[in-house]
Amino acid sequence: MDKKSKIILVIFSLVIIGIIITEIVRPKPINWRPSYTASSKIPFGCYVLYNELSSIFDNSNIDTVEESVYDVLVDRDKSIGSNYIFINEYIDLDKQETNQMLDYVSDGNTIFISAAGFGGYLADTLNISIESDYNLKEGSTKLSLTHKKFQSEKFDLSRGIYNSHFTSVDSTNTTILGHITYLKEDFIDDKPPQKFRRANFIKTKFGDGHFILNTTPQAYSNFYMLKGNQDYVSHTFSYLEDKDVLYWDNYKKAGRAVINSPMRFVLNQPALKWGYYLMITGVLLFVFFKSKREQRIIPVIEPLKNSSVEFAQAVGSLYNQNKDFTDLINKKLNYFLEYIRSHFHIDTSILNEKTIQVLASKSGKGMEETKNLIEFVTKLKNKTTHNEQDSIELNKKITAFKQ
Repeated sequence: MDKKSKIILVIFSLVIIGIIITEIVRPKPINWRPSYTASSKIPFGCYVLYNELSSIFDNSNIDTVEESVYDVLVDRDKSIGSNYIFINEYIDLDKQETNQMLDYVSDGNTIFISAAGFGGYLADTLNISIESDYNLKEGSTKLSLTHKKFQSEKFDLSRGIYNSHFTSVDSTNTTILGHITYLKEDFIDDKPPQKFRRANFIKTKFGDGHFILNTTPQAYSNFYMLKGNQDYVSHTFSYLEDKDVLYWDNYKKAGRAVINSPMRFVLNQPALKWGYYLMITGVLLFVFFKSKREQRIIPVIEPLKNSSVEFAQAVGSLYNQNKDFTDLINKKLNYFLEYIRSHFHIDTSILNEKTIQVLASKSGKGMEETKNLIEFVTKLKNKTTHNEQDSIELNKKITAFKQ
């Protein structure tokens, strides 16, 4: 890698590290979105309330529901009395869920709902209607309760509150438990000053049980629980009778994580998201460095084959076809004499009795065998023409001598 490439790589790495450090140390902006989930610690989550339920309802077993209300109520034990709490910006209920809730309350149980709306079918059944106005200035709303013990208490709502209240109720079955108060001058558009007081908290009888409905879910969030309005929550929950079980709905929530794929879950979790980004960066750096350090593939070169046998066979076949035994025998004799000279260091220019004795001594062969071989070689050298039988005989004697 040249110097310029190294500088570019160092700068790129420093930029990546700088971005990571900046993201880690940068203060996170406050998330004001509504959530209302039990684990959410943002201002409009319900972490504080959920963890205080056991002290508010100390005689009830808290059951956190992570599934549809329909599935819970279909499988419930009807012999056990219970309360069911729903808190969200809006509770979307279909007809099947609403019918199960009506049967549940009719059996003598209580459902507490705090939402700016909870489905037309339930509202129609209970003969109530809700109106919301999103044109209200922040910091201009107060909540109050009608019970004589709580009439003197006022609860200020400074942020995230909308003008949601009941416009009509079934007076024969409904008791008004609380009001939301605001001034008409507190609307964003110009209107003459006038004080308004509307019902936002009611109790409706249905069968042997009750629906307790509240149109201000923000009052139950972390923000207001920690801002001194926790008494409002405890006062409103005091209208719930002691039951064996308290169902806390954690399913119909604006902040409920809806996971459609593993990657979406990873990117929704800060720790996993940064781990994923670091993994991708590491893989890219690994590929970059590996491509620079990796040697090109060396081609496989097959070793040269020993074709001596094939060559000998080809030459032998050629001589056999031409029937030139004299030339073949002369070459065999020359090769054999060269073998004697190189292996035993014997002069073969003259083949006599002395040559036979020395060759027999150095080769370890018998005198008779060595003498027959040398005499046969001498005989063939002196002949001018040779036949096939001479070639075969010479090959046998040479082969026997070399063994």
